[in-house]
Amino acid sequence: MHTSTTVQLGGIRAQLVHAGKKLLETTLAPLGLFYLLLNLTDLTGGLLAALGWVLAAVGCRLVLRTPVPAALVLTTALLVVRTVVGLLSQSTFLYFLQPSLQNFLIAALLLVTVPFERTFLARLADDFCVFPPTLFGHVAIRRFFRRVSLLWAAVFTANGAITLWMLAQRTVEEFLLVSTAGSYGLIALAALFSLVWFRRELRGHGIRLLFGTGTPASFPGWARPLPEPSALR
Repeated sequence: MHTSTTVQLGGIRAQLVHAGKKLLETTLAPLGLFYLLLNLTDLTGGLLAALGWVLAAVGCRLVLRTPVPAALVLTTALLVVRTVVGLLSQSTFLYFLQPSLQNFLIAALLLVTVPFERTFLARLADDFCVFPPTLFGHVAIRRFFRRVSLLWAAVFTANGAITLWMLAQRTVEEFLLVSTAGSYGLIALAALFSLVWFRRELRGHGIRLLFGTGTPASFPGWARPLPEPSALR
């Protein structure tokens, strides 16, 4: 039989606030600033406002000597490229074409890191949810993130195809509204499915996730391979 272990993740409200702050910082704030300055000034103003936000966020972390989340690093790198192309071309279409194509780049990145001990998706998950550090030492958790990376690669590929179609069919204002709602809706569904899958995977190995206060569990020996199923009977 499996030894039952409870993993404390903290209060669900605290987890949602933590994830919301990261989402606001890396995605919603730069997108909102771009749209606001695009309407108040011009394309250049929108581009510089969005880029200025993420550079300021990275700069604050470097000054305070706090870790820069993987999601923020990715957002900053992509925004630098988008801004350079946007400033040189002065084309709103090309500016929004890039994030649509970047969905395919992220999908490829997820697939490339599948063989790694810690996948890119695991690093992103750690940005948006506060997991005990020892949790990622379990071979079953590493195996789960390899498998779920394939799901998310498919999600980003589908998202890229849908946003490309909408960009070709809609005005910029309609594209921003519809693509943002559609993209986040798709991502929310994939995140919910991933969470259910994650909890089921943990339960299969005698690990229970619990939202609430408490002392995080320690998992000595988790880096060792799991015993064969026959040995657990």
